[in-house]
Amino acid sequence: MKKLDKPYRHREIGTHKLAPETLMMSYGYDPKLSEGSVKCPIFQTSTFVFKSAEEGKAFFQLAYGLREAKPAEEPGLIYSRINNPDLEILEDRLTLWDNAESGLVFSSGMSAISTTLLTFLRPGDVLVRSEPVYGGTEFLAEHVLPQFGISDQPFGSYRGTPTLEQAVEAARARGRIGVIFVETPANPTNDLIDIARCAEVARSLQGPDGRRPLVVVDNTFLGPLWQQPLECGADLVVYSLTKYVGGHSDLVAGACLGPDALVSSVHGMRTILGTMSGPHTGWLLMRSLETLKLRMTSSMKNARYIAEFLAEHPKVDKVHYLGFLEKDDPQSGIFQRQCKAPGSTFAFDIHGGEAEAYRMLNSLRLCRLAVSLGGTETLVEHPATMTHSDVPAERLAQMGVTSAMVRISVGIEHPQDVIADLSQALDTV
Repeated sequence: MKKLDKPYRHREIGTHKLAPETLMMSYGYDPKLSEGSVKCPIFQTSTFVFKSAEEGKAFFQLAYGLREAKPAEEPGLIYSRINNPDLEILEDRLTLWDNAESGLVFSSGMSAISTTLLTFLRPGDVLVRSEPVYGGTEFLAEHVLPQFGISDQPFGSYRGTPTLEQAVEAARARGRIGVIFVETPANPTNDLIDIARCAEVARSLQGPDGRRPLVVVDNTFLGPLWQQPLECGADLVVYSLTKYVGGHSDLVAGACLGPDALVSSVHGMRTILGTMSGPHTGWLLMRSLETLKLRMTSSMKNARYIAEFLAEHPKVDKVHYLGFLEKDDPQSGIFQRQCKAPGSTFAFDIHGGEAEAYRMLNSLRLCRLAVSLGGTETLVEHPATMTHSDVPAERLAQMGVTSAMVRISVGIEHPQDVIADLSQALDTV
């Protein structure tokens, strides 16, 4: 799947290296191939015409791995379940922030996670994963994968849960560890997992046949600007592109990025499962990538003001904001090593419990009471009874996800307006 060198894939002007935010405007797209259109058109088609039967044969042979690619040969367009120009250009651009060799786009974040895990896990394997994680990922690991003979072994950074090392020992007694899956920062607590340590442990488990567990990181919470897991030693990084990358709460999509060889394997599974995104969604994501840095920077700066307001409010017990980590906190060292900014999604605990949290949520006038995150608007929700409602209550309590916890994703509004709305809503508690 490695992209060949073309003028529209150049990343430098002379010796000057172009920044990702610059390349988002043109990288991977040749206007000459689309009637000179400045922007990539939407290739709203299910299938593509071959110039000859011989060309069709050659395209299929390459697509299904029946032969090696010839020098300077790229995969030809066949069918939009296999490839589509909008998705190919988008996938080129998605690799830039994470400095990945290859990328794939999916119909949702969960389809990216599911397809990736099904590519590398087999019956009898054990999935070692961090917790807490997004509720859908939790359900997949605990209830769906076991139906295929794949068991689940969680670990975490909170009291009462196994450490990574303990989880690995427990998993090895049950079978081969196929994947170490990490969501960091964790949803919704913002707990951090040391990616480099996970990679070190994975390497230590390499067998005589050269096989070892892959480290897969869900980087949705901080997005590609504020954390690059591949640079920390991860093998693959997955995203819900619905969140910051899409960023306008108007699409659902996911991605998987990493080395050519691994991504190529995931691509084969995606082709068969049919979990790719569509061309219109791909086009919308290309539009959104052009303003990604502007939006994420604005949200990140706004979040600092709002976190400081909440930390000083008498009806707020704790703010789970990465920017507040103390130097003597072990999490602070992880943050300094692998994160570039605290992001703009975090949780806070208010006095009381569910009734008080609901009273505040129901009183919001500007902020939107809705799940998801990373949009232009500020979104607020109640994790225990919404995004994580399928996790048993006792497990949530262990993780620190209480009935008093509220999660906020700060948007790009004026921060004082968001503060005013939160203030009047907290007054009702």
